[in-house]
Amino acid sequence: MIGEREVAGLRCSAVLERLSDFLDGELTDSERQSVVAHLAGCDTCARFGGQMAEAVAALRTALAAEASSAEPETGAILARLRIRLEGLAGASG
Repeated sequence: MIGEREVAGLRCSAVLERLSDFLDGELTDSERQSVVAHLAGCDTCARFGGQMAEAVAALRTALAAEASSAEPETGAILARLRIRLEGLAGASG
């Protein structure tokens, strides 16, 4: 990765590899703290992480709208996706 830095003991590439798990709340407390520390000191990763969190939030909103007007089977799939994405938002905020 061009311009990769090491902040708080993690390189940017390691944070990007863990970002999805971070947003999903699937990291251990220690891993989460390391990612949070990196994001606090790395504007590039923080900016990208923020953009990813915003995209997830927008997708969650779109899925909620779709679920309310979808066929029953499609609605069930979208509802499961919405629940999963709500977990993402809770982990990132």
